[in-house]
Amino acid sequence: MNQPAGRREELGAFLRARREQVVRSDHGLPPVGRGRTLGLRREEVSYLSGVSVTWYTWLEQGRNINPSQQVIDAIARVLGLDDAGRRYVRSLAGLAPGANLDAPVTDVLPAHVQHLLDALGENPAFALTPNWRIAGWNAAYEQLYPNVARTPVDERNLLRLVFTDPAVRTLLADWPETSRRFLGEFRSEAAARLSDPEVRSFVERLRDDSPEFRAGWDRHDVRGFTTRERVFHHPDAGLVRYEHHQLRPSDAPGVQIVAYTPVA
Repeated sequence: MNQPAGRREELGAFLRARREQVVRSDHGLPPVGRGRTLGLRREEVSYLSGVSVTWYTWLEQGRNINPSQQVIDAIARVLGLDDAGRRYVRSLAGLAPGANLDAPVTDVLPAHVQHLLDALGENPAFALTPNWRIAGWNAAYEQLYPNVARTPVDERNLLRLVFTDPAVRTLLADWPETSRRFLGEFRSEAAARLSDPEVRSFVERLRDDSPEFRAGWDRHDVRGFTTRERVFHHPDAGLVRYEHHQLRPSDAPGVQIVAYTPVA
């Protein structure tokens, strides 16, 4: 099965970026050049994974080939990829994209999802479409982040706001870590759609508008979601702590609900 060119190119770029970050001593290899301790040669990845150097080179070049899951998993092991990284390369190779990655892309929020957001009351919550547009929110979230209602619909994308709205940097007590985590989660979730013209245009525009996003995107970080504690500078309540949750309605798999519950 032929994979879209954009997805093949992303797989090649991701493999190169990860190959250059491998700690050589982790595989019992000595430094190279002038004591360089990071990065493997293609030939070394080939030997360690049991994949022919030609086949691996074609993968990095974005050739139109169909690697097996065994090949992808062997390379992932050598590159030291975590679960999120392995899911990402499998998705790019067309092996296991997952239901949420193949969900229809729509900005229309089902009415019952908005009802759920409102029912969460004082717990801030919002809903994202597959491309991370903020399609709905409740009053508690608007109180936490008033700009969500003031931002034009076309600009109301969570990742864009995190990297371009100064109010978000003020709101997030740990903006550098949170922004990098969001970028990695977005990239992981958007793997199957990276060849989509809308996604490519969104990424290129954000690369132009945010040096931090451009640097992070070029690192090819991917992350899976984990429930975690978040700290905000609330406009009225001061410093507040919430637990960050993610929910996906079974009848709307393309929608992601983000909810914050107070930490005692």
